Amino acid sequence: MSKVDACAGILWGGVMLYALFGGADFGTGFWDLVAGGAARGERPRALMDRAIGPVWEANHVWLIFTLVVFWTAFPSGFSAVLSTLFIPFTLAALGIVLRGASFAFRGASVRLGVRRVYGATFAVSSVLTPFFLGAALGGIASGRVPPGNAAGDILTSWANPSGIIVGALSVAACAYLAAVYLVRDAHRFGEPELERYFRIRALAAGVVAGALALGGIFVLRSDSEYLYDRLTHEALPLVLVSAACGLALMVVVALGRLVGTRLLAAVTVATVVWAWGVAQWPYILPETLTFDAAAGDGTTLTWVLVVFGIALVVVVPSLVLLYMLDQRGRLEEEATPG
Repeated sequence: MSKVDACAGILWGGVMLYALFGGADFGTGFWDLVAGGAARGERPRALMDRAIGPVWEANHVWLIFTLVVFWTAFPSGFSAVLSTLFIPFTLAALGIVLRGASFAFRGASVRLGVRRVYGATFAVSSVLTPFFLGAALGGIASGRVPPGNAAGDILTSWANPSGIIVGALSVAACAYLAAVYLVRDAHRFGEPELERYFRIRALAAGVVAGALALGGIFVLRSDSEYLYDRLTHEALPLVLVSAACGLALMVVVALGRLVGTRLLAAVTVATVVWAWGVAQWPYILPETLTFDAAAGDGTTLTWVLVVFGIALVVVVPSLVLLYMLDQRGRLEEEATPG
């Protein structure tokens, strides 16, 4: 394996981890948005706040990690993507900031009207952010981002059939992950009613995400022939694994079981991310710029790999400890939802 291949794998691994951890956080905001009024949505929102409160900001580590690796290891690809797609990425960044500030201020506010404003901002930002990130990825995957600084159209590069379907799929996948995770959290907190509440929503989100994923393949058939051909050939095993895990999860959730639900949900989403990577390989910008051509010099790539090794030793164990303490209830106050 060359240094370019290793750095590309690290980059895609970062995208996958942000989709799994950050995506679940965004999905929680989606369920917050559709939970209903103050009285009706009080208990679901209390559970969601309790579930994500200790870890929600830590999950953005994976976004920062991905951007740093992208910028350092593949600078020409980074400049082409960020300059052409600056509108969706700027809107997504704004959504992340508003989402974080609103979540923090909502928890510290006393007046109901103020809490509603912050809650609405948090919820809407949680939906728009993954949509714009997905639209940007759809623009890249469909080959609408050419090499060069701001060489592509700033609107049609992401506001197109591929961008819209991938943006919608991103929102649905986030909602799906969050609902599955919240089923387990409701059980952990001893809330059987909320466990049933999120089971229904996990099934609904799974159906929508599956339909969008299937529809997305047909959109790509007419909008991105290269990616469609690769998805239905080289990446087909990963697509089938994702579909099988998604269907298995639907059955497990419908039966009211908990064992393996989070793992099945994670594998369903992770294999979609890697299927996209395999389908797009060896291009960082499909059919115009390969990873080899976009890579920095050998010394830079070596240092990227060195720093990645250090991060594995220092950062990853810290995050694992954080998640373990959270799941064991060591980071929260003794309180119950609602």
